[in-house]
Amino acid sequence: MLIGAHVSVSGGYPKTLEYARSVDAECIQIFAKSPRQWRGAVLDPDAAASFVEARAEMGGMPLFTHTAYLINLAAADDAMWEKSVYALSDEITRGHLLGADGVVTHLGSNPSEDIGLTAKRIAEGVVAAFELCGECTARLLLENTAGAGATYGGSAVELGAVVRASGLNSDILGVCIDTCHAHAAGIDVSGSAGWTDLLDAIDSECGEGRVGLIHANDCKFGLGEHKDRHEWIGDGFIGAAGFSAMMAQDRLASTCAVLEMPGEIPDKDSVNIARLKVLREQNRS
Repeated sequence: MLIGAHVSVSGGYPKTLEYARSVDAECIQIFAKSPRQWRGAVLDPDAAASFVEARAEMGGMPLFTHTAYLINLAAADDAMWEKSVYALSDEITRGHLLGADGVVTHLGSNPSEDIGLTAKRIAEGVVAAFELCGECTARLLLENTAGAGATYGGSAVELGAVVRASGLNSDILGVCIDTCHAHAAGIDVSGSAGWTDLLDAIDSECGEGRVGLIHANDCKFGLGEHKDRHEWIGDGFIGAAGFSAMMAQDRLASTCAVLEMPGEIPDKDSVNIARLKVLREQNRS
């Protein structure tokens, strides 16, 4: 498992890679545009190509992008749904230009308790977004949620319903597991048994080979409290044992793990990357 972090691109792509190297990241996640705006500046093709080339020179460091928080593919309102489809299409296109290994997205919220109808709504949005992209294709990863309120995607059942409704293959549509979200939603990943159960459920509901990324975040609150508050590795309720168990999962051996830590740079990244690397090394011995 390669270990990295979500890093800023505010200083430009070259500085992003310099920072990644300085904190010993083996993979990175970035925002391809502002996460709090519907539209962003047009991505410079030359800058994107240079970024791809620079990553290749670093050994092909895997890259993931994260979509804007505003996207709501589950929206009951047609105008919001359509706006979200266009925004997702733009994010996939940006991911393609940047050579991303995956584009992570939240699914949004819908007050309906009918999982099937909401899943169909989301799946139609995903398919529509890909159709708008044309030949610009990047793998889309559906992120699980903490299960708060009307948000969709708090379980393998909900994610799987979208995957099946979309009809898209695993090389186009996958899943991103956020450990903090899983714990907050009531999925106990503090030990080996919980990890086995979670991966079994994803394989059963979504299909094997769908996990494309791990957001490795400890959780500040207890199991099933539906509070999405990230904590440093080993300092939360998942604990070091939970992340050690994650590292021991053979099914995740080729999956990347990126951290999304609160705190000041570079410590929040360098310290937590080092903590995960220690756990990885312990599981190799």
